[in-house]
Amino acid sequence: MRRRNFIRSLSIGSGAIVATPAISIPAVANTISKTRTAKELPADVIIAGAGMGGCAAAIAALRNGLRVVMTEETDWIGGQLTQQGLSCPDEHPWIESFGATQLYSDLRTAVREYYVRHYPLTEAAKTNKNLNPGSGAVSRLCHEPRVALAVLNNMLAPYLASGKLTLLLQHKIEGADINGDKVKALKAHSLQTGDKIILTAPYFIDATELGDLLPLTKTEYATGAESRQNTHELHAAEKAEPDNNQAFTWCFAMDYLPGENHLIDKPKDYAYWQKLVPDLTPAWPGKLLSLSYSNPSTLQPKALGFDPTGKPTGQMLNLWNYRRIIDRNNFKPGFFSRDISMVNWPQNDYFIRNIIDVTEQEFQAALEQGRQLSLSLFYWLQTEAPRADGGVGWPGLRLRGDIVGTDDGLAKYPYIRESRRIKSVFTILEEHVGKENRILVAGEKAGSKAADFFDSIGIGYYHIDLHPGTTGNNYIDFGSLPFQIPLGALLPQRMQNLIPANKNIGTTHITNGCYRLHPVEWSIGEAAGMLIAFSLGKKLTPHAVRDKKSVLEDFQQFIRTQGIATHWPEEISIS
Repeated sequence: MRRRNFIRSLSIGSGAIVATPAISIPAVANTISKTRTAKELPADVIIAGAGMGGCAAAIAALRNGLRVVMTEETDWIGGQLTQQGLSCPDEHPWIESFGATQLYSDLRTAVREYYVRHYPLTEAAKTNKNLNPGSGAVSRLCHEPRVALAVLNNMLAPYLASGKLTLLLQHKIEGADINGDKVKALKAHSLQTGDKIILTAPYFIDATELGDLLPLTKTEYATGAESRQNTHELHAAEKAEPDNNQAFTWCFAMDYLPGENHLIDKPKDYAYWQKLVPDLTPAWPGKLLSLSYSNPSTLQPKALGFDPTGKPTGQMLNLWNYRRIIDRNNFKPGFFSRDISMVNWPQNDYFIRNIIDVTEQEFQAALEQGRQLSLSLFYWLQTEAPRADGGVGWPGLRLRGDIVGTDDGLAKYPYIRESRRIKSVFTILEEHVGKENRILVAGEKAGSKAADFFDSIGIGYYHIDLHPGTTGNNYIDFGSLPFQIPLGALLPQRMQNLIPANKNIGTTHITNGCYRLHPVEWSIGEAAGMLIAFSLGKKLTPHAVRDKKSVLEDFQQFIRTQGIATHWPEEISIS
């Protein structure tokens, strides 16, 4: 029986919507069995997952002369920036001048240039070097997912044309052939035709959203929350909770046409979500579908506003402007009749069920519930959301499936915040990056900076931000420090030729909260791609690169020459 589909795919160019089988998470490792119908496709590196980390890893490997095969389950590359609807990237305050790789900065510049070249911007917008197409409050660069998709496709186009890159869209990894501490091959199958492909290479990169290759390859990994006794982290749980993973969110795009009625059918689970008061600790302030939530840093009730006309909502944040991706005032009059906003709010965070290492039936049920939550939130906005004039509901709200490439208005793929994490040579703890924990360990003076890693291969910054978890905890949100990415966190303790390039590196549940954002995932992926290129060139394993000081220094210099900073400037600090 064909599995029910919860991820929609758009056939680009034809305009036809093609349903593909849902993503599924393997519970156990599978062994490849070659058949006459399975062709073999060799490369220097196989990358599973074409999200932010996967694309960065591919470009890094390709520009250093490697042959790459990259698989992707949907028909869009780009991960959270495109297929997941997070086209308002979560970034740090210095992103316009420092704190990202040169390649990531080029990506951001290319998004802005795309609007300048192809859209009828106002003169003020066109000449603004820091153009923010949506003027969204959450990011300095809020834009349409399709624009990021076009830019990423342009970045990969030369390598596709030369044959250096093979991109297998709508393909899923379903098996692995392993020999001791090495992966020999992966088996992919087409979600359109069912054809099997055997992928062979000296190295493999897991850039999937949930660390799918880890159980398939029998690579040791952790899930959920570690105990304070285990990690000694200030904000860790009292006891380990491997099933406690952060909420995922099914994002959607919408606009507002006043005076029109675009009311959707009442979602089948609306009664459940409309009444739900989240059972979280500390307590959530009332119903989930409302204009209030727990302030992430204080956990006190906080009121929010919502007005799709964009008008101010007093002292409250207007959620319409929060992740707005098109501000019509940035474009010549009449081009966009209305603004467009993306919804990734506290109200559609799905934290009812864990989706890691569960049965296929449980996994699919959780995805469907997450979809129902987002549809229910939209229906609530149309019918029950309070208005400043004393009325309720905004029936002129309209789902914009064309913006996210689907027929139902929801993103192609859920926004995943937490993954399986490798058991790594070095694990990043709160004491390395958390401001308060760092002061306790290193003292007030030393605690003004994150830990200095001898094997740094990148940098990043974001406050430690954990959304509600699947075992009932509320937000965990507190200050961190501008940090480094240690090579040891990309090296599995045992497996020799499998490298993570997403949220699956050696963090904890706590430190995942600042290593999971757009520019950090990109930096991890870019470093992973260069690590494999360097290792192949030197005829060394990635572990050996870290083990010998002179070789490690050569590698760090190698990545710096290609635009990857390994240290923050001294003058940058968090007060």
